[in-house]
Amino acid sequence: MAPAGSWASLAAALNAGADSVYFGVGKMNMRARSANNFLASDLAEIVSKCHGRGARAYLTLNTILFDRELDEARGLCRMAKEAGADALIGADLAVLQIARDEGLSLHLSVQANVTNLAAVQFFAAFADVIVLARELSLDQIRGIIEGIRKNGIVGPSGNPVQIEIFAHGALCVAFSGKCQMSLSLYGPKASANRGACFQPCRRNYLVTDQETGEELAIDGHQVMSPKDLCTLPFLDQILDAGVSVLKLEGRGRSADYVSTVVRVYREAIDAWKDGSFPAKRESGEWMAELEKVFHRGFWEGGYYLGKPLGDWAATSNSQATEKKIFAGEITKYYARIGVAEVYVRAGAVRVGDEVWILGNTTGAVRTKVTELHIGEDGHPATQAEQGVLASFPVPEKVRVGDQLYRITTAGSF
Repeated sequence: MAPAGSWASLAAALNAGADSVYFGVGKMNMRARSANNFLASDLAEIVSKCHGRGARAYLTLNTILFDRELDEARGLCRMAKEAGADALIGADLAVLQIARDEGLSLHLSVQANVTNLAAVQFFAAFADVIVLARELSLDQIRGIIEGIRKNGIVGPSGNPVQIEIFAHGALCVAFSGKCQMSLSLYGPKASANRGACFQPCRRNYLVTDQETGEELAIDGHQVMSPKDLCTLPFLDQILDAGVSVLKLEGRGRSADYVSTVVRVYREAIDAWKDGSFPAKRESGEWMAELEKVFHRGFWEGGYYLGKPLGDWAATSNSQATEKKIFAGEITKYYARIGVAEVYVRAGAVRVGDEVWILGNTTGAVRTKVTELHIGEDGHPATQAEQGVLASFPVPEKVRVGDQLYRITTAGSF
Protein backbone atom coordinates (compact mmCIF):
# COMPACT_ATOMS: atom_id res chain seq x y z
CA MET A 1 0.00 0.00 0.00
CA ALA A 2 1.65 3.17 -1.26
CA PRO A 3 1.32 6.81 -0.20
CA ALA A 4 0.01 9.55 -2.47
CA GLY A 5 0.25 13.14 -1.28
CA SER A 6 0.15 14.64 -4.79
CA TRP A 7 -0.81 13.75 -8.36
CA ALA A 8 2.83 13.08 -9.20
CA SER A 9 3.20 10.70 -6.24
CA LEU A 10 -0.03 8.95 -7.20
CA ALA A 11 1.29 8.33 -10.71
CA ALA A 12 4.68 7.27 -9.33
CA ALA A 13 3.08 4.76 -6.96
CA LEU A 14 1.00 3.16 -9.71
CA ASN A 15 3.90 3.06 -12.16
CA ALA A 16 6.13 1.41 -9.56
CA GLY A 17 3.70 -1.44 -8.93
CA ALA A 18 1.57 -0.53 -5.92
CA ASP A 19 -1.37 -2.85 -5.19
CA SER A 20 -3.21 -0.04 -3.43
CA VAL A 21 -2.83 3.67 -2.75
CA TYR A 22 -3.93 5.72 0.26
CA PHE A 23 -4.55 9.44 0.09
CA GLY A 24 -6.18 12.33 1.95
CA VAL A 25 -8.86 14.79 0.92
CA GLY A 26 -9.14 18.12 2.71
CA LYS A 27 -8.14 18.42 6.36
CA MET A 28 -9.57 15.39 8.16
CA ASN A 29 -6.53 13.20 7.68
CA MET A 30 -3.22 12.72 9.46
CA ARG A 31 -1.21 14.59 6.83
CA ALA A 32 -3.45 17.64 6.71
CA ARG A 33 -0.49 19.98 7.14
CA SER A 34 2.43 18.28 5.43
CA ALA A 35 0.96 16.77 2.26
CA ASN A 36 -0.54 18.46 -0.80
CA ASN A 37 -3.92 16.89 -0.14
CA PHE A 38 -6.47 16.40 -2.86
CA LEU A 39 -9.89 18.03 -3.09
CA ALA A 40 -13.17 16.20 -2.69
CA SER A 41 -13.82 16.92 -6.35
CA ASP A 42 -10.70 14.85 -7.19
CA LEU A 43 -12.09 11.63 -5.73
CA ALA A 44 -13.56 10.20 -8.94
CA GLU A 45 -10.38 10.86 -10.91
CA ILE A 46 -8.13 9.36 -8.23
CA VAL A 47 -10.22 6.21 -8.02
CA SER A 48 -10.38 5.96 -11.81
CA LYS A 49 -6.59 6.20 -12.11
CA CYS A 50 -6.10 3.52 -9.45
CA HIS A 51 -8.69 1.14 -10.86
CA GLY A 52 -7.35 1.68 -14.36
CA ARG A 53 -4.05 0.25 -13.16
CA GLY A 54 -5.58 -2.59 -11.16
CA ALA A 55 -4.92 -0.92 -7.80
CA ARG A 56 -7.28 -0.16 -4.94
CA ALA A 57 -7.99 3.36 -3.69
CA TYR A 58 -8.23 4.07 0.04
CA LEU A 59 -9.37 7.40 1.48
CA THR A 60 -7.83 8.39 4.82
CA LEU A 61 -10.20 9.99 7.31
CA ASN A 62 -8.08 9.15 10.31
CA THR A 63 -7.97 12.24 12.53
CA ILE A 64 -10.05 12.70 15.64
CA LEU A 65 -13.29 14.52 14.83
CA PHE A 66 -15.35 17.17 16.59
CA ASP A 67 -19.14 17.46 16.54
CA ARG A 68 -19.09 20.32 14.06
CA GLU A 69 -17.30 18.07 11.53
CA LEU A 70 -19.54 15.00 11.61
CA ASP A 71 -21.85 16.11 8.79
CA GLU A 72 -18.85 16.99 6.63
CA ALA A 73 -17.26 13.62 7.36
CA ARG A 74 -20.47 11.82 6.43
CA GLY A 75 -20.72 13.79 3.22
CA LEU A 76 -17.14 12.95 2.33
CA CYS A 77 -17.78 9.25 2.96
CA ARG A 78 -20.79 9.36 0.66
CA MET A 79 -18.72 11.03 -2.05
CA ALA A 80 -16.01 8.38 -1.62
CA LYS A 81 -18.54 5.59 -2.02
CA GLU A 82 -20.09 7.23 -5.08
CA ALA A 83 -16.63 7.61 -6.59
CA GLY A 84 -15.98 3.89 -6.08
CA ALA A 85 -13.30 4.14 -3.37
CA ASP A 86 -12.46 0.66 -2.11
CA ALA A 87 -12.25 1.53 1.58
CA LEU A 88 -12.01 4.23 4.20
CA ILE A 89 -9.10 4.36 6.66
CA GLY A 90 -10.18 5.69 10.07
CA ALA A 91 -9.90 5.32 13.84
CA ASP A 92 -12.36 7.75 15.45
CA LEU A 93 -15.37 5.79 16.65
CA ALA A 94 -17.66 8.22 14.84
CA VAL A 95 -15.89 7.42 11.57
CA LEU A 96 -16.36 3.71 12.20
CA GLN A 97 -20.08 4.23 12.69
CA ILE A 98 -20.42 6.52 9.66
CA ALA A 99 -18.59 4.02 7.43
CA ARG A 100 -20.92 1.23 8.56
CA ASP A 101 -24.01 3.42 8.10
CA GLU A 102 -22.94 4.34 4.57
CA GLY A 103 -21.96 0.81 3.59
CA LEU A 104 -18.33 1.75 3.02
CA SER A 105 -15.61 -0.80 3.74
CA LEU A 106 -13.36 0.27 6.62
CA HIS A 107 -9.70 -0.26 7.45
CA LEU A 108 -8.89 0.51 11.08
CA SER A 109 -6.03 3.01 11.35
CA VAL A 110 -2.97 2.60 13.57
CA GLN A 111 -4.34 5.45 15.70
CA ALA A 112 -6.74 2.91 17.25
CA ASN A 113 -3.69 1.35 18.98
CA VAL A 114 -4.72 -2.29 18.56
CA THR A 115 -2.29 -4.49 20.51
CA ASN A 116 -4.18 -7.72 21.23
CA LEU A 117 -6.55 -10.31 19.80
CA ALA A 118 -9.51 -9.19 21.92
CA ALA A 119 -9.29 -5.71 20.41
CA VAL A 120 -9.11 -7.25 16.93
CA GLN A 121 -12.25 -9.24 17.67
CA PHE A 122 -14.06 -6.10 18.86
CA PHE A 123 -13.11 -3.95 15.87
CA ALA A 124 -13.89 -6.78 13.42
CA ALA A 125 -17.50 -5.67 13.73
CA PHE A 126 -16.46 -2.57 11.77
CA ALA A 127 -13.25 -3.29 9.87
CA ASP A 128 -12.04 -5.84 7.32
CA VAL A 129 -8.40 -4.71 7.70
CA ILE A 130 -6.80 -3.74 11.01
CA VAL A 131 -3.50 -1.88 11.32
CA LEU A 132 -1.71 -3.08 14.44
CA ALA A 133 0.14 -0.74 16.76
CA ARG A 134 3.68 -0.11 15.57
CA GLU A 135 5.14 -1.15 18.93
CA LEU A 136 4.33 -4.86 18.67
CA SER A 137 6.99 -7.53 18.14
CA LEU A 138 6.85 -9.93 15.23
CA ASP A 139 6.01 -12.74 17.64
CA GLN A 140 3.04 -10.77 18.94
CA ILE A 141 1.87 -10.01 15.40
CA ARG A 142 2.21 -13.67 14.44
CA GLY A 143 0.18 -14.67 17.51
CA ILE A 144 -2.64 -12.28 16.62
CA ILE A 145 -2.79 -13.57 13.03
CA GLU A 146 -2.85 -17.17 14.25
CA GLY A 147 -5.62 -16.19 16.69
CA ILE A 148 -7.70 -14.71 13.87
CA ARG A 149 -7.44 -17.98 11.95
CA LYS A 150 -8.04 -20.19 14.98
CA ASN A 151 -11.06 -18.23 16.17
CA GLY A 152 -12.51 -17.56 12.73
CA ILE A 153 -12.62 -13.81 13.21
CA VAL A 154 -14.21 -12.20 10.17
CA GLY A 155 -14.92 -8.62 9.20
CA PRO A 156 -18.13 -7.08 7.83
CA SER A 157 -17.39 -8.57 4.40
CA GLY A 158 -17.55 -12.07 5.86
CA ASN A 159 -13.88 -12.70 5.07
CA PRO A 160 -11.15 -13.25 7.68
CA VAL A 161 -9.82 -9.99 9.09
CA GLN A 162 -6.56 -9.00 7.45
CA ILE A 163 -3.62 -7.52 9.33
CA GLU A 164 -1.67 -4.50 8.10
CA ILE A 165 1.58 -3.16 9.54
CA PHE A 166 3.93 -0.27 8.83
CA ALA A 167 6.79 -1.49 6.67
CA HIS A 168 8.84 1.58 5.81
CA GLY A 169 9.14 5.26 6.62
CA ALA A 170 9.10 7.82 9.40
CA LEU A 171 8.37 6.79 12.99
CA CYS A 172 6.87 8.87 15.79
CA VAL A 173 8.26 8.72 19.32
CA ALA A 174 4.72 8.50 20.73
CA PHE A 175 2.75 5.28 20.96
CA SER A 176 1.48 4.71 17.43
CA GLY A 177 1.33 8.43 16.79
CA LYS A 178 -0.74 9.43 19.84
CA CYS A 179 1.32 12.53 20.64
CA GLN A 180 0.40 15.80 22.39
CA MET A 181 3.73 17.62 22.13
CA SER A 182 2.90 19.82 19.14
CA LEU A 183 -0.53 20.60 20.61
CA SER A 184 1.01 21.54 23.96
CA LEU A 185 3.59 23.86 22.41
CA TYR A 186 1.56 25.52 19.68
CA GLY A 187 -2.10 25.10 20.54
CA PRO A 188 -5.12 23.33 19.00
CA LYS A 189 -4.27 24.29 15.44
CA ALA A 190 -1.06 22.23 15.69
CA SER A 191 -2.49 18.98 17.05
CA ALA A 192 -0.78 15.82 15.82
CA ASN A 193 -4.06 13.96 16.19
CA ARG A 194 -5.63 16.44 13.79
CA GLY A 195 -2.95 15.97 11.14
CA ALA A 196 -1.30 19.32 11.91
CA CYS A 197 1.84 18.28 13.80
CA PHE A 198 4.76 20.74 13.67
CA GLN A 199 7.14 17.85 14.57
CA PRO A 200 8.98 19.57 17.44
CA CYS A 201 10.34 16.14 18.34
CA ARG A 202 12.60 16.30 15.27
CA ARG A 203 14.64 19.16 16.74
CA ASN A 204 17.77 19.27 18.89
CA TYR A 205 17.30 19.95 22.61
CA LEU A 206 19.49 20.85 25.58
CA VAL A 207 19.22 19.52 29.13
CA THR A 208 19.49 22.39 31.62
CA ASP A 209 20.54 22.06 35.25
CA GLN A 210 18.04 24.35 36.99
CA GLU A 211 20.37 24.92 39.96
CA THR A 212 23.52 25.86 38.06
CA GLY A 213 22.15 26.83 34.67
CA GLU A 214 24.60 24.51 32.92
CA GLU A 215 23.36 23.13 29.63
CA LEU A 216 24.20 19.81 28.02
CA ALA A 217 23.42 18.47 24.57
CA ILE A 218 22.03 14.94 24.71
CA ASP A 219 24.85 12.91 23.17
CA GLY A 220 24.48 14.75 19.88
CA HIS A 221 21.27 12.88 19.12
CA GLN A 222 17.67 13.93 18.70
CA VAL A 223 16.31 11.86 21.54
CA MET A 224 12.65 12.16 20.58
CA SER A 225 13.20 11.51 16.88
CA PRO A 226 13.58 7.82 15.96
CA LYS A 227 15.32 6.75 12.79
CA ASP A 228 13.05 5.70 9.95
CA LEU A 229 11.65 2.19 9.93
CA CYS A 230 13.00 -0.22 7.31
CA THR A 231 11.71 -3.80 7.29
CA LEU A 232 13.39 -4.88 4.06
CA PRO A 233 16.15 -6.95 5.74
CA PHE A 234 13.55 -9.19 7.43
CA LEU A 235 10.59 -8.75 5.10
CA ASP A 236 10.41 -12.50 4.52
CA GLN A 237 9.72 -13.04 8.24
CA ILE A 238 6.87 -10.53 8.14
CA LEU A 239 5.28 -12.14 5.11
CA ASP A 240 5.80 -15.63 6.52
CA ALA A 241 3.90 -14.48 9.63
CA GLY A 242 0.83 -13.85 7.49
CA VAL A 243 0.74 -10.06 7.31
CA SER A 244 -1.56 -9.08 4.44
CA VAL A 245 -0.79 -5.39 3.88
CA LEU A 246 2.54 -3.57 4.01
CA LYS A 247 2.07 0.15 4.55
CA LEU A 248 4.75 2.38 3.08
CA GLU A 249 4.74 5.76 4.85
CA GLY A 250 5.36 8.97 2.92
CA ARG A 251 2.41 11.15 1.90
CA GLY A 252 4.61 14.17 2.56
CA ARG A 253 7.42 12.87 0.36
CA SER A 254 8.23 13.58 -3.28
CA ALA A 255 7.34 11.45 -6.29
CA ASP A 256 10.90 10.13 -6.69
CA TYR A 257 10.80 8.91 -3.08
CA VAL A 258 7.50 7.13 -3.66
CA SER A 259 8.72 5.63 -6.93
CA THR A 260 11.91 4.27 -5.39
CA VAL A 261 10.42 2.85 -2.20
CA VAL A 262 7.40 1.25 -3.88
CA ARG A 263 9.54 -0.30 -6.61
CA VAL A 264 11.99 -1.80 -4.10
CA TYR A 265 9.28 -3.33 -1.91
CA ARG A 266 7.37 -4.53 -4.99
CA GLU A 267 10.51 -6.35 -6.18
CA ALA A 268 11.14 -7.75 -2.69
CA ILE A 269 7.59 -9.10 -2.32
CA ASP A 270 7.75 -10.72 -5.75
CA ALA A 271 11.13 -12.23 -4.86
CA TRP A 272 9.63 -13.69 -1.66
CA LYS A 273 6.89 -15.25 -3.76
CA ASP A 274 9.28 -16.91 -6.20
CA GLY A 275 11.86 -17.92 -3.57
CA SER A 276 14.67 -15.61 -4.68
CA PHE A 277 14.38 -13.16 -1.77
CA PRO A 278 17.40 -14.33 0.33
CA ALA A 279 19.86 -14.14 -2.55
CA LYS A 280 18.61 -10.77 -3.79
CA ARG A 281 18.61 -9.33 -0.28
CA GLU A 282 22.22 -10.33 0.24
CA SER A 283 23.30 -8.41 -2.86
CA GLY A 284 22.61 -5.17 -1.03
CA GLU A 285 21.12 -3.50 -4.12
CA TRP A 286 17.69 -2.91 -2.55
CA MET A 287 19.13 -1.17 0.50
CA ALA A 288 21.39 0.94 -1.68
CA GLU A 289 18.33 2.11 -3.61
CA LEU A 290 16.40 2.99 -0.44
CA GLU A 291 19.37 4.95 0.86
CA LYS A 292 19.30 7.20 -2.21
CA VAL A 293 16.03 8.91 -1.21
CA PHE A 294 14.89 10.75 1.92
CA HIS A 295 15.52 9.04 5.24
CA ARG A 296 16.77 9.90 8.73
CA GLY A 297 18.86 6.78 8.99
CA PHE A 298 17.25 3.33 9.24
CA TRP A 299 16.10 1.41 12.30
CA GLU A 300 16.22 -1.92 10.53
CA GLY A 301 14.84 -4.09 13.32
CA GLY A 302 12.35 -1.79 14.94
CA TYR A 303 10.02 -3.06 17.59
CA TYR A 304 9.25 -6.00 15.32
CA LEU A 305 12.53 -7.69 16.26
CA GLY A 306 12.20 -6.72 19.91
CA LYS A 307 14.62 -3.80 19.88
CA PRO A 308 14.03 -1.05 22.47
CA LEU A 309 13.40 2.46 21.23
CA GLY A 310 16.70 4.30 21.31
CA ASP A 311 18.03 4.23 17.77
CA TRP A 312 17.74 7.98 17.42
CA ALA A 313 18.16 10.12 14.35
CA ALA A 314 21.32 12.22 14.28
CA THR A 315 19.60 14.98 12.30
CA SER A 316 16.16 16.06 11.16
CA ASN A 317 17.55 16.46 7.65
CA SER A 318 17.70 13.73 5.04
CA GLN A 319 20.63 11.33 5.06
CA ALA A 320 19.95 10.24 1.49
CA THR A 321 23.03 9.32 -0.51
CA GLU A 322 21.68 11.29 -3.48
CA LYS A 323 20.25 14.77 -3.96
CA LYS A 324 18.26 16.14 -6.86
CA ILE A 325 18.84 19.64 -8.24
CA PHE A 326 16.28 21.44 -10.37
CA ALA A 327 17.53 21.87 -13.94
CA GLY A 328 14.59 22.75 -16.18
CA GLU A 329 11.25 21.70 -17.60
CA ILE A 330 10.07 19.57 -20.49
CA THR A 331 8.79 21.63 -23.41
CA LYS A 332 8.10 18.87 -25.96
CA TYR A 333 7.94 15.11 -26.25
CA TYR A 334 8.49 13.37 -29.58
CA ALA A 335 6.65 10.09 -29.16
CA ARG A 336 7.76 8.49 -32.45
CA ILE A 337 11.45 8.67 -31.57
CA GLY A 338 11.18 8.72 -27.75
CA VAL A 339 12.91 12.06 -27.29
CA ALA A 340 12.20 14.85 -24.78
CA GLU A 341 13.00 18.53 -25.27
CA VAL A 342 13.96 20.47 -22.15
CA TYR A 343 14.45 24.16 -21.47
CA VAL A 344 17.40 24.40 -19.10
CA ARG A 345 16.54 26.90 -16.37
CA ALA A 346 19.35 26.32 -13.86
CA GLY A 347 22.93 25.11 -14.06
CA ALA A 348 23.72 22.84 -16.97
CA VAL A 349 22.63 19.41 -18.22
CA ARG A 350 25.48 17.17 -19.40
CA VAL A 351 25.89 13.89 -21.21
CA GLY A 352 26.27 11.26 -18.51
CA ASP A 353 23.98 13.00 -16.00
CA GLU A 354 21.49 10.86 -14.11
CA VAL A 355 18.16 12.71 -14.00
CA TRP A 356 14.66 12.52 -12.57
CA ILE A 357 11.68 13.71 -14.62
CA LEU A 358 8.70 14.40 -12.33
CA GLY A 359 5.16 15.33 -13.30
CA ASN A 360 1.52 14.98 -12.24
CA THR A 361 0.72 12.42 -14.93
CA THR A 362 4.22 11.12 -15.62
CA GLY A 363 4.97 10.37 -11.98
CA ALA A 364 8.70 9.81 -11.67
CA VAL A 365 10.99 8.68 -14.47
CA ARG A 366 14.67 8.11 -13.81
CA THR A 367 17.08 7.94 -16.73
CA LYS A 368 20.58 8.79 -17.88
CA VAL A 369 21.35 11.46 -20.46
CA THR A 370 23.18 9.40 -23.08
CA GLU A 371 23.27 12.11 -25.74
CA LEU A 372 22.30 15.76 -26.16
CA HIS A 373 21.24 17.84 -29.15
CA ILE A 374 20.91 21.65 -29.07
CA GLY A 375 20.20 24.50 -31.45
CA GLU A 376 17.78 24.74 -34.37
CA ASP A 377 19.77 22.17 -36.33
CA GLY A 378 19.94 19.82 -33.34
CA HIS A 379 23.69 19.46 -33.42
CA PRO A 380 25.30 17.08 -30.91
CA ALA A 381 26.70 18.57 -27.70
CA THR A 382 28.19 17.37 -24.45
CA GLN A 383 26.30 19.88 -22.32
CA ALA A 384 23.41 22.37 -22.43
CA GLU A 385 23.79 25.57 -20.45
CA GLN A 386 21.11 27.64 -18.71
CA GLY A 387 18.73 29.25 -21.19
CA VAL A 388 19.25 26.59 -23.87
CA LEU A 389 16.74 24.19 -25.45
CA ALA A 390 18.13 20.67 -25.58
CA SER A 391 16.79 17.24 -26.46
CA PHE A 392 17.72 13.75 -25.32
CA PRO A 393 16.26 10.21 -25.46
CA VAL A 394 13.95 9.07 -22.66
CA PRO A 395 12.82 5.51 -21.87
CA GLU A 396 9.11 6.29 -21.55
CA LYS A 397 6.56 8.98 -22.22
CA VAL A 398 7.02 12.34 -20.49
CA ARG A 399 4.88 15.45 -20.75
CA VAL A 400 5.10 19.16 -21.33
CA GLY A 401 5.59 20.92 -18.00
CA ASP A 402 7.32 17.99 -16.28
CA GLN A 403 10.23 19.08 -14.09
CA LEU A 404 13.78 17.90 -14.79
CA TYR A 405 16.22 17.35 -11.92
CA ARG A 406 19.88 16.39 -12.06
CA ILE A 407 20.92 13.71 -9.59
CA THR A 408 24.13 14.17 -7.69
CA THR A 409 25.86 12.42 -4.82
CA ALA A 410 24.89 14.01 -1.51
CA GLY A 411 27.43 16.63 -0.44
CA SER A 412 29.06 16.87 -3.86
CA PHE A 413 27.58 20.19 -4.93
